[in-house]
Amino acid sequence: MIPVLVAVISGYLLGSVPVAVLVGRAHGFDPRDVGDRNPGFWNMMDQLGWKAAVPVFAGDMLKGTLAGLAGLLVSGAGTGTLGSAAGASVLPVYAAVAAAMIGHAWPLFAGRRGGRSILTFAGGFAVICPAAFALGVALLIAGGLAFRSFAWGARLAVFSLPVLQLFFAPVGQVAGTGALMCLIGLRFGQAAVTGRRA
Repeated sequence: MIPVLVAVISGYLLGSVPVAVLVGRAHGFDPRDVGDRNPGFWNMMDQLGWKAAVPVFAGDMLKGTLAGLAGLLVSGAGTGTLGSAAGASVLPVYAAVAAAMIGHAWPLFAGRRGGRSILTFAGGFAVICPAAFALGVALLIAGGLAFRSFAWGARLAVFSLPVLQLFFAPVGQVAGTGALMCLIGLRFGQAAVTGRRA
């Protein structure tokens, strides 16, 4: 259980780095007070344009990736088909990514007011199942071109990840991915409730 504990602590601390808030403050505002009030890439892109929001995109993804790698490292780097987490590494990697997502959503370093964890999930999934992640990126590009919308390409890619993972990992791990995605759904639900109250 020590590798899992280390993975969770590392993941939560990494996830708690408030990238969008830091970038927003560098531009003179707090993203939690403008637009849709979500401290994430989409709101930052709306406020600053996509070029200025790139650091948020990269930083939020990197949090998940580094958390997943931390989980892999502390558990002996067990991998299976095309680099997918396997054996004793599965639980620590999933726990680290979940903790990073929780840290992003309820950050220690930003008053527990965080984002929806989509990019942090995507970055962590790159460690969980690299091959499925690569196929997801291909779908993102194809979908973005077909729909002429990056947003729709991103939705297609994210929702396809569990299906793509089935080609490379056991069903139990795919269920774990579904559980991670439920955290995203929880954050969207909370945002909807908060919006109605406002």
